[in-house]
Amino acid sequence: MTHPTKKYVLVSRLFRTFRLVIKTNTHRMKKYTLVFLGLLVAVLCTAQLRWTPDGNGYYTAEGNELVQYTLPAFQKTVVLSKAELTPAGATQPLAIKGFSFSADGQAVLIYTNTRRVWRYETRGDYWVYHRATRKLAQLGKGRPEASLMFAKFSPDGKKVAYVSEQNIYLEDLATMQVTALTTDGHRKLINGTFDWVYEEEFSCRDGFDWSPDSQHIAYWQIDGSKIRDYYMINTTDSVYSRIIPVEYPTVGEKPSPAKLGVINIATRQTQWLAIPGESDNNYLVRTEWRSPTELFVQQMNRAQNTNTIYSCNSQTGTATVVYRESDPAWIEVFSFNGSTSAFGYRHTFQWLSNRKEFLWQSEKDGWNHLYRIGVDGKETLITPGNLDVIDYLALNEKSNVIYFLASPENATQRYLYRTRLDGKGKPERVTPASQPGTHDYVISPNGKWAEHSFSNHYTRPLEEWVDITSHKPLNDKESIAVRMTQAQVKPLAEFFRVKTEEGVEMDGWVVKPKNFDPTKKYPVVFFVYTEPASQTVRDVFGAGRNRLYQGDMAADGYLYVSLDSRGTPAPKGREWRKSIYKKVGLLNVRDQAMGAKEILKWPYADADRVAVWGWSGGGSTTLHLLFQYPDIYKTGIAVAAVANRATYDNIYEERYMGVPDAEFSDYKKCSPITYAKSLKGNLLYIHGTGDDNVHYNNAEMLVNELIKQGKQFQIMPYPNRSHGIYEGEGTTAHLAALYTNYLRTHCPPGGR
Repeated sequence: MTHPTKKYVLVSRLFRTFRLVIKTNTHRMKKYTLVFLGLLVAVLCTAQLRWTPDGNGYYTAEGNELVQYTLPAFQKTVVLSKAELTPAGATQPLAIKGFSFSADGQAVLIYTNTRRVWRYETRGDYWVYHRATRKLAQLGKGRPEASLMFAKFSPDGKKVAYVSEQNIYLEDLATMQVTALTTDGHRKLINGTFDWVYEEEFSCRDGFDWSPDSQHIAYWQIDGSKIRDYYMINTTDSVYSRIIPVEYPTVGEKPSPAKLGVINIATRQTQWLAIPGESDNNYLVRTEWRSPTELFVQQMNRAQNTNTIYSCNSQTGTATVVYRESDPAWIEVFSFNGSTSAFGYRHTFQWLSNRKEFLWQSEKDGWNHLYRIGVDGKETLITPGNLDVIDYLALNEKSNVIYFLASPENATQRYLYRTRLDGKGKPERVTPASQPGTHDYVISPNGKWAEHSFSNHYTRPLEEWVDITSHKPLNDKESIAVRMTQAQVKPLAEFFRVKTEEGVEMDGWVVKPKNFDPTKKYPVVFFVYTEPASQTVRDVFGAGRNRLYQGDMAADGYLYVSLDSRGTPAPKGREWRKSIYKKVGLLNVRDQAMGAKEILKWPYADADRVAVWGWSGGGSTTLHLLFQYPDIYKTGIAVAAVANRATYDNIYEERYMGVPDAEFSDYKKCSPITYAKSLKGNLLYIHGTGDDNVHYNNAEMLVNELIKQGKQFQIMPYPNRSHGIYEGEGTTAHLAALYTNYLRTHCPPGGR
């Protein structure tokens, strides 16, 4: 397939990569992926895909036209032309950044002129095109430019609701009359969307939902009045500094009170849902209408180790428990990522049996399994066996089949599996055995077709369309099987497993020097992350590549190594992942150090030249290793690191470290700053002063402690740069040069 699907293939490839980043990095974006994120958002916003109602085709934007492709022949039809998308008096069509259809398909919402809010371009302008009258009209006239968020049709197609400046508005499509449904919103009282921490850690962005009968709207209200601002300071754009406040709840701060209300469109009155528990000691992370008078709501307690599903009456506000699950450690916020993409901006339930059941994911038996949960609380295990479901992809009730990703034998890889939806089957692998590596699929709603992507560490990314039931390519000549050999290259990395003296077996990869001579000793550079949010050892194309290094590490003569220790989200069972609870910075760091000891037994590894580096959580691990194990690691480069765990946001930290006691004892034990006094080697610390994720005070707290302890080190602040340190002319090249020169100076390359 060469042709009509190229833009979509690019988008889907980027989306899948990003989805894997989200999945492995959970909600905390690691730096080295953030530059990619900017590219991804740009591409996502220019080429969105939506399946046709029957699942036999999809809509996408191409060259500022809206087009449809019909499967399996990929027949192209122009749905909205450039001329139809050109406003009156304008010379150019709207730049399509997103789109959606009314239920009857006769009206189309066009999202354009977008602006970023935190991580995503979630505000902009919306236009509606009426296919019957062939008229194009802008919504929200009178509202500030590019201020509309999450516009969506009412189910009957007569109205559109959207958020603007923390309030919810309603617009009648017949009269274009705008009505404010809420009026009390401001920066500290948010209606219909979320604050920074909800978005960052729960991926919650779109905060309202139409009732099926178009008579009501359910919405979140977040009260941030008691959440303190972190003040970032811009000192470069003017001779006078400018303060930038970011509402940011750190560890130990109570959550922003959140509540769910239901607006009656006719009366504009709100009925608040009486969900049990203190609003400032719980989180409301998902809601969806089950019927015109019933909402399902997911609540998590502050410690995030109890999930409760409530059935709520939208007219009375009463809430009844449907299902509850607890875990001694934590529970992942959402079962799967299918509804958390930048396309939808909201989490939904996957319903079954005419909304009498919903899909659920749980580690209650030691493995990450899928369950069907009835509205009566009855549960049925769908995916039995000693395997982890990595991600749910699709189901077909008519065929009694469910599709998911798993990899029971190799935690570095991903394959498509299916099993009976009624729980009476045994999971079977669908992905061909001849394609070892990492796979992903975008499956049509009717369960017939899928866009299949594949790569491994020696095969460039490939895509194909397949009949998902047989996994037969729709075009044999363009299939992965036919193109696989041509796409293979000499592998950069070698994968291995190492067992420590404490009996912990870890996956790893190593890139050996070019012209490798086993009689010589080479410097070792470790790349680390190790926290619950990410795996670094994945069998994907590009594994082993260091994008910060200027030049070729292998040609220069480095051994480049990465290990996945306990606590990383690898499909190795619950105990592997959750053994790190309240020990982030201790157990995982110990595993890394013990793994390094084994690697330094390799006869060609030079124990006198050992470096370690990482970004964000990996930066924290770098500091820990340099401070706690100074006899192993001689040089460290830490980027955007959390030096003091008490400075990071409450949702992330309290999930993995627990709600702190009065003395913050666990947090002190697990913070790099506690061990700074033990620094012996070379440290380069890098941080953006405009980092709204891991604040710059981490750098200054650590600097203060190192000065107090009489330790020499180097620090590089990047003015006004965010967590990704990519903004500003010359930044990326400067950072790479800084990293490379420091590594070459303090951990000299080459065999000896």
